[in-house]
Amino acid sequence: MIKFTVLGEPVAQGRPRASAKGGFVRMYDPKKSRDFKDYVKLAASEHAPEKLLEGALHMKVKVYKPSLKSFSKKKKLQAENGELRPLTKPDVDNYVKGIKDALNKVIWNDDSQVIELEVSKWYSEKPRVEIEIKEAI
Repeated sequence: MIKFTVLGEPVAQGRPRASAKGGFVRMYDPKKSRDFKDYVKLAASEHAPEKLLEGALHMKVKVYKPSLKSFSKKKKLQAENGELRPLTKPDVDNYVKGIKDALNKVIWNDDSQVIELEVSKWYSEKPRVEIEIKEAI
């Protein structure tokens, strides 16, 4: 099992951008998404296996968003205890897209190997993303 934490505010995968140059259209990630992917790669590389994982994988991702500034003390406490959960955008799948892309050729060959996925959003005073990867049964 591989387990690691990416500290800092989670970034959801942004919509691809396009630019035209010389009559050709080029698609690219927004800078914020690209920077977050690089950061995830760096954090994951410290926990990378000697040989890339092969076969079917199970991935668990916990996204901890910062508590909202508008929260009262009571709401902040509820959020920290997991009683109050984020219902706002971005969607959980948008967080996972960038993370899975970042782990290609670091933890596994291709993110298509992930056949089981658990994703959840939480509030925390310490924003982060906790990632756990293990062989699927």
